[in-house]
Parts: sequence; C-alpha cells; structure tokens
Amino acid sequence: MEINFSDPKYYTNRELSWVLFDHRVLNEARDKNIPLFERLKFLSITASNLDEFFMIRVASLKDMENAGYTKKDIAGMTPTEQLKALHVAIHELVDLQYSTYNRSLLPLLEKNGLHIIREHEQLTAEEAVYVDQYFQENVYPVLTPMAVDSSRPFPLIRNKSLNIGAMVRKKNSDEELEFATVQVPSVLSRVVRIPSKGKTCKIILLEEIIERNMDKLFLNYDIVCAHPFRIMRNADLSIDEDEAADLLKEIEKQLKKRQWGEAIRLEVESGMDKRLLKIIKKELNIETQNIYEIDGPLDLTVLMKIYGLDGFDHLKTPRYEPQQSPALPAGCNIFEEIRKGDILLHHPFQSFTPVVDFIRQAARDPEVLAIKQTLYRVSGNSPIIAALAQAAENGKQVTVLVELKARFDEENNIVWARMLEKAGCHVIYGLVGLKTHSKITLVVRREEDGIRRYVHLGTGNYNDATAKLYTDVGMLTCAERIGEDATAVFNMLSGYSEPLFWNKLALAPLWLKDKFLHLIEREKNYAMEGKNAHIIAKMNSLCDKDIIRALYEASAAGVKIELIVRGICCLKVGIPGVSENISVRSIVGNFLEHSRIFYFANDDHYEIYCGSADWMPRNLERRVEILFPVDRPELKEELLHILNSQLKDNVKASILQPDGSYEKQDKRGKQLFNSQDAFCLEAIQKAKEAAGESAIESRTFIPETHHE
Repeated sequence: MEINFSDPKYYTNRELSWVLFDHRVLNEARDKNIPLFERLKFLSITASNLDEFFMIRVASLKDMENAGYTKKDIAGMTPTEQLKALHVAIHELVDLQYSTYNRSLLPLLEKNGLHIIREHEQLTAEEAVYVDQYFQENVYPVLTPMAVDSSRPFPLIRNKSLNIGAMVRKKNSDEELEFATVQVPSVLSRVVRIPSKGKTCKIILLEEIIERNMDKLFLNYDIVCAHPFRIMRNADLSIDEDEAADLLKEIEKQLKKRQWGEAIRLEVESGMDKRLLKIIKKELNIETQNIYEIDGPLDLTVLMKIYGLDGFDHLKTPRYEPQQSPALPAGCNIFEEIRKGDILLHHPFQSFTPVVDFIRQAARDPEVLAIKQTLYRVSGNSPIIAALAQAAENGKQVTVLVELKARFDEENNIVWARMLEKAGCHVIYGLVGLKTHSKITLVVRREEDGIRRYVHLGTGNYNDATAKLYTDVGMLTCAERIGEDATAVFNMLSGYSEPLFWNKLALAPLWLKDKFLHLIEREKNYAMEGKNAHIIAKMNSLCDKDIIRALYEASAAGVKIELIVRGICCLKVGIPGVSENISVRSIVGNFLEHSRIFYFANDDHYEIYCGSADWMPRNLERRVEILFPVDRPELKEELLHILNSQLKDNVKASILQPDGSYEKQDKRGKQLFNSQDAFCLEAIQKAKEAAGESAIESRTFIPETHHE
C-alpha cells in the first residue's frame, strides 16, 4: 500500500507544538534539582515567551479568522480551530505557571529568607508607614490617574502595560459608580524592598503600593474596588515595502501603532469585581475566552527583577565565563591565525571577543580596504557598531546591511542605522519583501601576493550580549572559494546581481531548500543501496512540510535520522512505515540552544554544514539565509562531537514520544551527562592547556539570562 506522506495526520500543528516547548521551559522551573533562583528565572522566561507568542502568533491567527481565511495548516486545522485548541492549551499552561509559583516557589523563597508581600493588608504598622512615605515621595509625582465620564472617554491602554482599574463613587452621594484607571509606571522599579530586621528580605510590588494609596489619587471619591489588569495587543507590523518610499520612516510609524493594535489577551486579578471586569471587557472588545484570571502577580517577567536582588548568590548557579579559543590567543594577529587554517568558535563556551576583535583589527589595519557585514540584532552598546564606524572614519569602504524588520529590535536597529550613516558607512536595508537573517562578515585585505578575502560565518547574531547566553557556532576562513561567494552575497544584497552559481555557500530563498532536499534525498538513495545513510540535524524549529515529507521518505527507506530540535517540531515520530527511524530530542538548559548544525553521512564521506536557517518555511522561502560547509577535518570532528554530546545528554534532553508529548529520559542506573556542562568544562580545559596550566575541577555553571 502506497503511503501518502502529505497526510495531515502525520503532522503536528505548529502553534500547539510551541505551547509544548514553553511547557518544557516551565519544567525547568518545576525541577527541584535546580537552584531556587534559577527556577524563578525559568518561570519568568515562560511568561516572556508567552507574551511574544500572543502578540505575533495568536494575533496572526486572529487576523486570519477576522479575514474569513479558512485554509488549513499542515496538520489540517483552520485558524479558528487552532485558536480554539490554543485557548484550552494556554489556559492550562498559565494555570501550571501560577501553581508552580504559588505552591512550589513562594514557600521555598519564604524558607530562604525572601518574603514577598502579596497584599498590602499584610504590612505591619511600621512597614505601612514606610510604604506610604515611599509612595508619596517616589511614586505619586509620576502617576496620571484617569477617570472616565461623559466628558472623558475610555483611555487608550498601552500594549503590555500594567494598570490598576477601579470603580469609584463621589463621596457622600448615591451617584452611579464610575470607572477610573492608573498605569503602573514602567520607569519605576516594580520590586520595592522594605527595610527589615535580621537576614530576612521583604519586598512588595509597586502595584500593591499604588492600590493601597488609590484614595490619594481620587480625593473626592470613595474607592469601591481596585484591581490590576494587563492587556496584550496585536504587535505584528504590516509594511507594504513597495509603497514605503522611506522604509526607516515607515517602520517608525508602524512601531507607534504596535501600542494600539487589537486587544487579544486580558489578564486580570482573580476575584476582580464583576462590574469592573464588565467595563474593561466591553471597552477593549475582548471575548471571554481571551480573559485570564490570575492568582498571583500579573506579568511574571517581574521574577527576573527578583532574580537580580543582592544577597541570594547561594541560590543561583555560579556564572560561567566564556573561555579564550586556543586557536586565537589574546593579542594575536587574527589575519595571520586565519591564514594557518579555518577556525571554529563555539559560543558561549568560547568567547565572542575574537569576532569583535576581527572587526576591530580590520578597522585599524592600513592594509584592509573594505568591510562588509550583515546585522540582524545587536546589543545596546555594541562594540561591533563602534568598530564599523571607526573603520569608515579611517577611510575604509564599509557596507552594512541593517535588518530593520528584525522583530522587536526595529527601534534599536533604526538608531544604529542612522549612527552608521553619520560615520560614513554605506547602509542598506536588505531586499524588498525579505528579511536578511544571514550572519556574514567579509574583510577585503591587500597582501603581498594580492587581494585576500577573510570571512566570518555564523549561526547567531553579531550581538556580544546574547553571545554569552546562546549556544552558537561561527567559522573564520580565508578560503578563496568562500571569499568569492561572500562577495557575491553582498553584491546581491546591495545591487541586483544574482550569481550564476555558488562555489560553497547555499542561500535562501532561492537555493537553500533545494540543497537540503537534495542532501536528504542522497541519504535515502544510499539507504536503498544498503550503504551507510545517517542524518543528524540540530536546529531551533522544524515545521517545513517539504522537508518533513523528505525526512519521512528517507526514514521509510531506512535512513537513521536523529533530530535535535529545541522548539517547534511538526514532525511525528514512531509512525509505522513513516517515521520509525526518526528520533527527536529537545534540550532546554542554562543556555539557549541556538546553533544550526547538519550532518549527512554521505556513505562514508560525511559532510557537515552550519547555517542561520531553521527548517521552517519563513527561513527557507522568505528570508536571506546562508548555509556553509565545514571542510577542515579537525573542525568537522569538533562539530560531530557537539552533535554526539547532545545526543548523549540525559539530564536536559526531553524526548518526543509517538503521542506527541515530551518525556525526560529514565536516568536510573545511568551516568548523568549534561552536554552544556560538558562543553563548559571542555572549553576551560582547552584554554588551560593552551595557557600551560593544569586540569580543572568539575563544576556547574549558568549564564545571566535565557531568552530569544
């Protein structure tokens, strides 16, 4: 019987798969083996993830539903069906978030000397005096109370802002109740520490302080009730680039609209007065299923602020310091080292500093003629931006592609684009209709034997801050054929020249998907010939139907396929005759798994590729992405070691089951292996050996934060 590999029953819905990913992050917050403050941090990450999911993915489904769009996704679900299933799944997730907070974390915090005052009524007389004085001196001058009556319409409530809604009545009157609201100012710290005796640390949240003092904001009124609420709006930008004469100005205009998009989620304090809820619901035009009644503080991203409190280092895992790469000793001439052979960097285990130094040295080197780079997300005070500006001031040809459409970094990128232009850089904004997500830098240098091109290619952004938090790989090379391709990439981005062929690189949206399909097909053919056929692929997300179908066909032909997919996975495992030879694991650990590495056995002549693209339609069809081969044997071995270590991980890996759930491995009687910890220890060991020092002791590490 012929199998229809496109049958929707063989695919998982993308959005529901994402909810399962956030559950895996939440499981870290529920893991009793993890230090308490790290658990707080993971809970905060689940909340931040969920906010973005609503603003973009749920909002997009709402737009489709409103437009009467009924086309089914790869799992055979219409937008309306997806929204219905998501409401159930997300309500369950939120319930689990808050039961984790209330039942697990709060009692443990209390036991460890951190007391969070949940309601202002719990304050002692002495604490109440302090809190009221704090309100008078620090909070009151910043607030803008807003009443709603016949002359004052319902105010615009900003996206993601925390507000306190109230029902008020004029003193000594029988007049009807009126609605009033005040925004909790984001310019003030939401976590307020109350002076306390002994080793106990007491904190109260800013909204509790405001709620306690609402009567001071509405002097001639009685406060009948007051409750916090928070809304999430559609934040997906819609830009018609063909019509936008100035993309910079158009994006700035759209960013303002993001604050006032359609309301798609309302969070309210559980037990909110029904009259108050009715008014907010009506004015925001929000459906009952999109209202979340919360037993605890709204917006759990506040837990990241609590994580930052002084005096609790014993409840955190020691921070890991990225190590020097032995191939690039401090103070070396990077160009000389690259000429000796390709160099692989594994972040954050190895430092990102050499990548910054690569640009800095190029900016100062009198023999460097040109620097070209793509920038997708950069840090707040980026040393790379400073080096590029310096290079332009030093008279070098500097071309920078700044991707203005990098979601939630648009504002930041507009600032950098203007600054680079002022410094004399040639700034381009990518190709119409496509995001440029590729990570590439080209340095053109004049040398004794002619012009030589040095190239950096990576799987992660040129962001020195996230490079300490995200796992990524990068390669520095001066291979001539990659240099030629790099020039062709920038000519394509800045002009209209589409190369006739590529030496080594494969680019989306035109060539990359075909390359992957060809590589998978080749393994399938080897399997049918009885030869060694094996695929290992590591990425953030897998939801491209053509790729999944090709993997199913390869699996059915006997190819062993091992997938390491951190987030969304629309592929199903264990389907007889379809995916019996496929395994999927997701690793959620101290660092955010972000690298994309692809291994193809190719009989016994294995090939390894790295790139900026996940196996998703948006990456393969609607973005400029780069896939690059790693040819140097030692570097190939290093990458295969990374993949094998992750396949061996039995501490942080969750395994996809045939029923679509994820389960941690049974560790009984097995030696525990945490791949991220192993990479930390290996990097320290290599750095020490390079410096001639002795071996190190085993230890566990963690970075500052974990979010994408």
